Amino acid sequence: MTGLRRLRGLLEDLADADHYLFGPADLAPMFPECSRAALKMLFRRAVDDGLLVSVCRGMYLCKRAPWPRGLLLYHAASKLRADTFNYISLESALSDAGIISQVPLQWLTIMSGGRSANIECGNFGTIEFIHTGKLPARLAGRVFHDTRCGLWRASVPLALEDMRACKRPLDLVDWSAVDESL
Repeated sequence: MTGLRRLRGLLEDLADADHYLFGPADLAPMFPECSRAALKMLFRRAVDDGLLVSVCRGMYLCKRAPWPRGLLLYHAASKLRADTFNYISLESALSDAGIISQVPLQWLTIMSGGRSANIECGNFGTIEFIHTGKLPARLAGRVFHDTRCGLWRASVPLALEDMRACKRPLDLVDWSAVDESL
């Protein structure tokens, strides 16, 4: 059985609405005979075959899985930085809370214990990771876990504090909505 056929069978068994993003490390145990380079080539062939869609470097979407529209960037961010404390903040958190008037389309802002980076996700959008030195223990009560997104989310006061700390413009903030949310 070819590697591509085995991969197709695995994805048919594993992929669902909760598990639709995969990386080589996720499936490497199923292909112990493949080197890292061979596994990357297998994923590249799966993209060419239409089985997978490349989301960003090292992350692939299973086209056959029923993936939740509008949440892909959140789930990708969670998966990309699973080993680091991250939380949705800045414009993304404020937009979701109705505090800023413009909705950042296809752009997700995440405060991260990891390094700052913009991750291009093709037609899906961009994930902006902004480094923070804030420790999770000091944010207790100021972040909450958003199970729908699979990430922590900043409260409105914390998101505003992050906006100021990152020197982001506050001209889109609806201050009357801020007062109502507190």
